[in-house]
Amino acid sequence: MEQQIQIRCKNNKKSLNISIGSHLSEIFSLLGLEMEYGPISARVNNKVEGMHFRVYKPKDIEFLDIRSSSGLRAYTRSLFFVLNKAAHDLWPDCTVCIDIPVSNGYYVDIRRKDENNKPIEITPDDVHELRERMKALIDAAIPIHRHETTTEEAIRMFRESRSYSKVKLLEGQGSLYTTYYDIDGYVDYYYGALLTNTSQIYLFGLEYYYGGVLLRIPSTDDPSKLGAFVRQDKMFEIFKEHHQWQDIVGLRTVGDLNVAIDKGYSNQLIQISEALQEKKIAQIADDIAKRKGIKLVLIAGPSSSGKTTTCKRLSVQLAVNGLKPIGISLDDYFLDRDQTPRDESGDYDFEHLHALNIPLLNEQMNALFRGEEVELPRYNFQSGKSEWSGKKLQLKGSEVLVVEGIHALNPELTASIPQEQIYRVYASALTTILLDNHNYIPTTDNRLLRRIIRDHKYRGVSARETIRRWPSVRRGENRWIFPFQENADAMFNSAMLFELAVIKRQAEPVLEQVPENCEEYAEAYRLRKFLSYIHPIPEDQIPPTSLLREFLGGSSFKY
Repeated sequence: MEQQIQIRCKNNKKSLNISIGSHLSEIFSLLGLEMEYGPISARVNNKVEGMHFRVYKPKDIEFLDIRSSSGLRAYTRSLFFVLNKAAHDLWPDCTVCIDIPVSNGYYVDIRRKDENNKPIEITPDDVHELRERMKALIDAAIPIHRHETTTEEAIRMFRESRSYSKVKLLEGQGSLYTTYYDIDGYVDYYYGALLTNTSQIYLFGLEYYYGGVLLRIPSTDDPSKLGAFVRQDKMFEIFKEHHQWQDIVGLRTVGDLNVAIDKGYSNQLIQISEALQEKKIAQIADDIAKRKGIKLVLIAGPSSSGKTTTCKRLSVQLAVNGLKPIGISLDDYFLDRDQTPRDESGDYDFEHLHALNIPLLNEQMNALFRGEEVELPRYNFQSGKSEWSGKKLQLKGSEVLVVEGIHALNPELTASIPQEQIYRVYASALTTILLDNHNYIPTTDNRLLRRIIRDHKYRGVSARETIRRWPSVRRGENRWIFPFQENADAMFNSAMLFELAVIKRQAEPVLEQVPENCEEYAEAYRLRKFLSYIHPIPEDQIPPTSLLREFLGGSSFKY
């Protein structure tokens, strides 16, 4: 008699006896569930697994569709796989790099050479051909097979296919066994779950973009449509600038980083990276100083982008240019709590633009620019009331206001202030290092890890609570920050090429405290797994002026 086990399905809150060793895809069929955009993957005892996963013990299972962050990641990885397979079919000797998240898609760098070993630039016709080949692979409904082998064998296999970024990554990981996938004999390695069949990819876009390819994915708000195409020329340029920095230090992937750490080059890497970042801040300060009449510098950016330290370091460089920066906090312009807008749940929405007293802000800024004296407000967070601080301010000579806050680039915030008096800076942590050429690192993971450390260290907030709040934070960013980032006069990438190796030591112990019996464990486990690829760098190698000190502690700046 076939041995059976019991699973509990969180989707319909029912239990079911299944044959031991059943795939998740088989279990889903037995349950009779209907999911318009799934199932893509599943949380199995609060660990995300692909639908290939076999169940050998009693489990709690929750099936996920593309509207979940885990489901979207699995869909996107599978789309990367189909793109790589299609490119290999068309141009066997090409190299493909899944590079930059931009314009609600991913920039893909495809490099080819002619018979004389000279580069061949990709053309719109090439992109059309690639798109058609991808469609053919999807229409053919080819199974995506999952395999497990010794890491030694996987390294040999990827070395033979000249996938050297994967070889470096796997050599540094230290695992006995490695999982890889194949589509019709084309093998690849991916960090995380994939779909089980190419036919499950129901929607994608592929366009010629800046000499490469823009791969577009379904919208999380409406999965029946592609995410809106948004021009992000300035964002694209800042990514390109950081690729130039990576070329200076010889790092493009985590495998490269691990080799550098193992060879004892981490101190040199830190010094060059910090110097490049300081040079960028100095260039922004130089630009501000050259623009005569600038009286207000606005710094915006998403959560844990390092806005505060960027503000402080920029102020130092402004002083070097003969300007006298004066910091003002937008938090002091909060309205009384009972006047604060509420969100769809009825809770106070402190991230809403109109949680700020915009008329007062504009009135006081203009008064200061006319040379008048004003008394600054102060927000009492305990009472939820705006108060007068007793602090008087009058701008003189070369003094310039420096203000940081999430709404700083929103035109409505400073609508009544002459625009020629304003300089806008957008700061974000745009991770440019890759796991390998086909596995990018989400920029949001970098910021989330920073926030987990900061919340735990300075706010007494657990990693579980930070992870729970993160989707709400992201929704606020999508509404109030990202739509205005191209309004910036300058963009600043606060991510350091080496930083994940330093963050690792503080993040892992905090993530390990997330209990297995909560939903947030899936994200904590994913982040721990991701950090396991990276070799650590001791924190004491980081200078006290480093932007990372805002999160790690030990900064020479006062916060």
